[in-house]
Amino acid sequence: MTLRLREVPLELEADESGLATVVASELGVAFGAVHNLHIVRVAVDARRKSRLLKVYTIEFDLEDEPGTLARNRSNPRLEAVPPVSLPDFFAIPGRSRALVVGMGPAGLFAALGLARSGVDVTLVEQGRAVETRVRDVERFWSGGGLDPGSNVQFGEGGAGTFSDGKLTTRINHPWTRLVLQTLVDCGAPEAILTEAKPHIGTDRLRLVLIRFRQLLQRLGVDIRFETRLTALACDGRQLRAGRFGSDEIACDNLILAPGHSARDTYAMLHAAGVHLEAKAFAMGVRVEHPVELINSIQYGLPHHPRLPNAEYSLTWNDPVSGRGIYSFCMCPGGEVVIASSEPGGVVVNGMSRLRRDRPFSNSALVVAVRPDDFSGSGPLSGVAFQRSWEEAAFRSGGGDYRAPAQNLLSFLGRGSGPLCSTARPGVHEADLSQVLPPFVTEGIRLALPHFDRRMRGFITGEATLLGVESRTSAPLRIVRGEDGQSISHSGLYPAGEGAGYAGGIISAALDGLRSAEKIVQRLNTSGVR
Repeated sequence: MTLRLREVPLELEADESGLATVVASELGVAFGAVHNLHIVRVAVDARRKSRLLKVYTIEFDLEDEPGTLARNRSNPRLEAVPPVSLPDFFAIPGRSRALVVGMGPAGLFAALGLARSGVDVTLVEQGRAVETRVRDVERFWSGGGLDPGSNVQFGEGGAGTFSDGKLTTRINHPWTRLVLQTLVDCGAPEAILTEAKPHIGTDRLRLVLIRFRQLLQRLGVDIRFETRLTALACDGRQLRAGRFGSDEIACDNLILAPGHSARDTYAMLHAAGVHLEAKAFAMGVRVEHPVELINSIQYGLPHHPRLPNAEYSLTWNDPVSGRGIYSFCMCPGGEVVIASSEPGGVVVNGMSRLRRDRPFSNSALVVAVRPDDFSGSGPLSGVAFQRSWEEAAFRSGGGDYRAPAQNLLSFLGRGSGPLCSTARPGVHEADLSQVLPPFVTEGIRLALPHFDRRMRGFITGEATLLGVESRTSAPLRIVRGEDGQSISHSGLYPAGEGAGYAGGIISAALDGLRSAEKIVQRLNTSGVR
């Protein structure tokens, strides 16, 4: 049995080849007794600026595993590693047709799982292939018009294509390694298999998506871009096809993996009687600091020769309102992007490239938003709430897709300072309290001093806030049962972030795989032919 040892420290300058010696010394075994050692995870411990460390989780085999475990039973960092159970995809009896809608992580991995199981898969996406999509987005950021069908939110790869490409997740699932390895096989850096906070970067992710598409095509998946789901064709409450304008694609099962911005799809589902419910999300602003400032706060140096640009994670709960206020999607050495998908609305997000080598770092600062904050009680009320503030941001930004922005000191009423931002096509100075719900403005103002106590220097005239960060997650859930199907429509499998069941690339990919597994299990049980 393989053993795992966590929190193994090494000096930054130390060679990783010395890990076997450290393990043997700690466990009281001979150096030669440690075999097949490999790194599972590596993180930076920056709690002591005078002695920065790398901290490893490693797995290995020992000649005397039972004896070593017995002698070290009081060591909470040592454990036996159970065997990993990978997805049990296998050939189903006969053939079945599945339709997958959406080419974000959930849709891509759902299609992969189904195709590997012998299902005939048609994968559709309302946006464009990544090569064309990149040109559309760059034209928009350069001052051209917004294309509602091809933008930061819609197209191959989903919203994550124009992001930091983070691969962190709180989900401890044995399939995570399969997802990461698939991405590596498609061109992602091999380091994502061991980094504590892995990321691909928007530039490398675009290559990964092209190779993923080629993988699906080799498996026989029929991929169709610029194909928007406009209706569900049902016999009663049993799904039989998806409608795309005047066309119809018949299917036995449909995995619906919309992005969190697929508002036209949400409206269509609501009109069709699919069971939806409003859910909480978060809203706030982006904050940009000079990368050297964040490095100095976290490492004690503006540049560290052995470490990447620094990250941070901040959270505070307001004891009066009970709301959480926290940083989200932090992008070291990145840029702020205008992520609008509807005419007349401004949305901001963060993006970085693989090297994370730009001069500014940014993060969302967001406040929890609850369904009872929405005006109205229907399942689409969260969509209306988001849209109203995005339209306010558009007006405050000058009506030309520049982001409304405010110096952080000015936002706190402590003075003023310059606006320094990476956002394209630019920023327009504004009072951000006019583009945020009052409780969001108040929550961020209350939280910032607490964040500054955690990171001295966070409150500074060198920081700029931009609005509005409103697409942190889906504002509703397409309700499904234990069998993965919609509780109102058989054969419809909601999946991923836009369906309300994930929050990031890895969790969405895992949810897509789970939906595929549910279908394969059902087909094998029913003996479909």
